[in-house]
Amino acid sequence: MDLHIRTLRPNEMRLAIDFAALEGWNPGLHDGVCFHAADPEGFLIGEHEGKPVGCIAAVRYEAHFGFIGFYVVAPPWRGKGFGLKLWQAGMARLEGRVIGLDGVPAQQDNYRRSGFTLAWNNARFAGVARPAGQAVAGQIVPLSSVDFKLIRGDDRRVFPAARDEFLRAWIGMPDATGLAWMERKRLAGWGMIRRCREGHKIGPLVADSRDVAKSLYLALCRSVPVGDTVFLDVPLRNAEAATLATSLGMQRVFETARMYAGATPACEIERVFGVTSFELG
Repeated sequence: MDLHIRTLRPNEMRLAIDFAALEGWNPGLHDGVCFHAADPEGFLIGEHEGKPVGCIAAVRYEAHFGFIGFYVVAPPWRGKGFGLKLWQAGMARLEGRVIGLDGVPAQQDNYRRSGFTLAWNNARFAGVARPAGQAVAGQIVPLSSVDFKLIRGDDRRVFPAARDEFLRAWIGMPDATGLAWMERKRLAGWGMIRRCREGHKIGPLVADSRDVAKSLYLALCRSVPVGDTVFLDVPLRNAEAATLATSLGMQRVFETARMYAGATPACEIERVFGVTSFELG
């Protein structure tokens, strides 16, 4: 069966977000704009007889790194070869780069056959926003008040390439709150919480220690209604992150595997208490 693959236009990002939502990935309400900012040419849609049937993101970060995400074929159109064609188109776009992805359990063997190897497992934890005490005075500040150069520099410690346009869009999105832990003029931790199809999701959550991460988590939860569901995507290679999630009464609800084709990039994973997004790394 014929499949026409083309680049998604900015006003069509809702298609990819809707495909992700149907898979239970619970995207943020405004993720589409941010994801498109990462690489405007990096989102592909597959159409059969003019009808969208699947999508894939093949996002380029600088000249050396790329990330596969939003890889979905709608259930009625599976088993017809459309997924393979989308996959080939996405991989061709990232040829010559180290490529990362977060693989759901059902697809991990297929990714291994395509040259991907396991780096670590991620787990999505779910909890409930509860009332808490006041933030530490003078330590936690709005992320918008922090020099972007500090945020950019800190992000490069935990992500393999610069992603300035994505970060600017991410930390400025509506229906979201960003907070930072400042020690004098040093950024010791930061995080974002955003409204999703269901509840709120925290990501990223980056910190020098579990105590800083916990303080930021609790402060971020104070910005959402008490009793709302809060999700945190934890890299299990950071044992302190998993310990923090369970100590906060969160339950594991979903799991993926971070995999790479090519050498696993350097990353200070011990500082990552919540990944930015399963969809884009």
